[in-house]
Amino acid sequence: MNLYYVYILKCSDNSYYTGITNNIDKRLKEHLSGKNTECYTYKRRPLEIKFNQVFNDVLQAIYFEKKIKKWTKAKKEALISGNFDMLKILAECRNASHYKYSPE
Repeated sequence: MNLYYVYILKCSDNSYYTGITNNIDKRLKEHLSGKNTECYTYKRRPLEIKFNQVFNDVLQAIYFEKKIKKWTKAKKEALISGNFDMLKILAECRNASHYKYSPE
């Protein structure tokens, strides 16, 4: 059975990098060593792994990775810290057209 990992790295500039791999140890070593000079993390080393989640299905892993990449830094930090109450609050739609804000 193949396993897939979605991971979040904290970069030296306090930004986050989200990725997917089927070999987390190898991929982390590649990031840390600067194997790919074109990678977002190359000039932002040292790096620290802050989160990873294992998936059995590659499509679920890809979906989750793409979803996280669109999140704000605050949402990523809530996920990393396991603060699911805050994650739920941050995920709420807050624009004026949301049903919660429409006049009754």
